[in-house]
Amino acid sequence: MKATTTILALLFFNFLNAQEGYKVGDQAIDFSLKNVDGKMVSLKDYPNAQGFVVIFTCNHCPYSIAYQDRIIELDKKYKQLGYPVIAINPNDTSIVPGDSFEGMVVRAKEKAFTFPYLRDETQEIANAYGAQRTPHVYLLKKEKDKLIVRYIGAIDDNYQDESAVNQPYLSNAIDALLKNENPNPEFTKAIGCSVKRKTL
Repeated sequence: MKATTTILALLFFNFLNAQEGYKVGDQAIDFSLKNVDGKMVSLKDYPNAQGFVVIFTCNHCPYSIAYQDRIIELDKKYKQLGYPVIAINPNDTSIVPGDSFEGMVVRAKEKAFTFPYLRDETQEIANAYGAQRTPHVYLLKKEKDKLIVRYIGAIDDNYQDESAVNQPYLSNAIDALLKNENPNPEFTKAIGCSVKRKTL
């Protein structure tokens, strides 16, 4: 009975932990995470950026794989305009061994990622942001000395077929920020695999 109660308490704790996170308008924290090149990367390393496209993603999820080429193109287009992509893999590798750091290095080389691909080993950043899916987008804008969340959600409305996309949510949101406007919509439902969280 005691063991069952403990397990239920832990599951409830993890549920609450996974539900927390940022809303549009919140101030986001910076982080320092290991990139696939072995170096630590922080948002403060980009003093000239106007903001960031933070995308929680991974190696194994079919949704993440389907979006990899689109994420590369988004980075190529928008980092020149001040909004670089920062990709973060938060998955627990005891659940998904294919999302190991070594696997990330291989995937980044295979796809010639143009952006940092960071390992959130402790899941601290995924929990702080409230990432639930891979991919899950958080568009941040620098406002004075703060990073403000201006869009949360999906990249677009068709993960299967880029040519059939009707709503390029993320591109529209970045374009709005570049015009000093608020994204509309500012929130969409992220579609993808669940983030594989650690159990205590």
